[in-house]
Amino acid sequence: MSAPRPNILLVMTDQHRAGFTAGEGFGLDTMPFLDSVAASGTRFRNAYTTAPACVPARTSLLTGRFPSAHRVRQNSATREVLRGEDLLDVLATSGYSLHFAGKTHMYRREDDFDSFAGPYWHERGPDSTDEQRDFSAWLRSIDHGPTLEPTVFPLECQYPYRIVDDAIEALDRRDPDRPFFGWVSFPEPHNPYQAPEPYFSMFPEEDVPDRACGPEAARAKGGAWKWLADLLEEKRPGYDRLWRRYRATYCGMLRLIDDQIRRLLGHLEEQGVLDNTLVVFVADHGDYVGDYGLQRKGAGMPEVLMRIPFVLTGPGVVATDNTADHVSLADLFPTLCEAVGADIPYGVQGRSLWPVLTGGDYPAEEFASVYAERGYGGIPYDEDQRPPLHFPYEGTKYDELNSVTQSGTSRMVRQGRWKLVYDVTGRGELYDLAEDPMELSNRWGDPEVAEIRAALTEQLLWWSTRVVDDLPRAAYEPRRAPHNHLAPFTVRREGR
Repeated sequence: MSAPRPNILLVMTDQHRAGFTAGEGFGLDTMPFLDSVAASGTRFRNAYTTAPACVPARTSLLTGRFPSAHRVRQNSATREVLRGEDLLDVLATSGYSLHFAGKTHMYRREDDFDSFAGPYWHERGPDSTDEQRDFSAWLRSIDHGPTLEPTVFPLECQYPYRIVDDAIEALDRRDPDRPFFGWVSFPEPHNPYQAPEPYFSMFPEEDVPDRACGPEAARAKGGAWKWLADLLEEKRPGYDRLWRRYRATYCGMLRLIDDQIRRLLGHLEEQGVLDNTLVVFVADHGDYVGDYGLQRKGAGMPEVLMRIPFVLTGPGVVATDNTADHVSLADLFPTLCEAVGADIPYGVQGRSLWPVLTGGDYPAEEFASVYAERGYGGIPYDEDQRPPLHFPYEGTKYDELNSVTQSGTSRMVRQGRWKLVYDVTGRGELYDLAEDPMELSNRWGDPEVAEIRAALTEQLLWWSTRVVDDLPRAAYEPRRAPHNHLAPFTVRREGR
């Protein structure tokens, strides 16, 4: 008799920067439970989003496609998706019950799931009590924080707590004769930055590790970086003096989330289903967390925005701290297809990680590099331009994703210690991440690394060719690569 198909629990955070746990070398123990989960399975140290914005990234997770293919290149284009079969289609066809609790920010809606709790946004949820409504109103009042005092509302009002309550209720009521897919989507640690006790005081400001660079770095990088730094200072003069509070609260929010993940997995263990559940933990993109003197996201494609936590554990997954392979959020869908024994649909551009996760043979060159995209098109605005925005220039409110910070198109490739970014104006960036992790020294024009620049430019060209869309299907039948691994089919040149 074949083994039963595994349940799948997808836990997702929003604006969660990689590297902020003790298990990844951070100076504070922010997520001890997640670190323990990672130790029992595979943690990918070089995991990347497809785009540093919520909806483009989440659309990639569902479709296995990059933004230039699925066409959702900004948060306001949610329903413009171009796709074939997606994750929910495959799992439903495979007999899974589908359950969602949390923040959506995607093209799928309530009636696409067997149970749905939400949507939870950053300042409002499906509030049913006066206390919950008061909490959401208070969130809106703090203008995204960071707050200088602990949140006065109890833990039970916090969205992660309520989302886990909703998920537990739905999974307890599911059809036990069917495998389940549970998607638990936390709006945090995205702004507004706030936390109740004990989380607000758990990581004192004086214990927060020093940041790598401040506002001078954003202004030195210029372009959208300088524009955003100047906008913040104009709207909130002296805002950067709160960077330690901001970072301390962010760490407290991570611990709050960690405790709720512990509660959720503990419940599944009590119900006797955790052993046959594939647990996936990812984020959609990162956060500056005070580096560059910036908050949230918006400008550029730095590691702090592009690299994400990516952990899988459960049946068949070997315990590995994977520091070698470069993987993408787009790889999750084809991986789950193989995990449940389903074919990878046409139009999927991601690569299955299942052979990597299960200790099988796989071509190392397939994961020697990773690719990502940014921008909604057109040409970038200059740093001194002030076009109309979807919020006023006056006052304290702002959206870091706007016509200026998201204009143009950029593409990046990471390979080993090097990273290359190229944009629509022909501007190139090349960084040695081993020596320059904050990407402050652009070596594009350095003749000493000309060969490296040429090699990464070729790698970017290969990726740009690779992500040309296979959809729509027509009369001709494409030849498909096993696991969507294309590297074994590339031309081998002498000396490579």
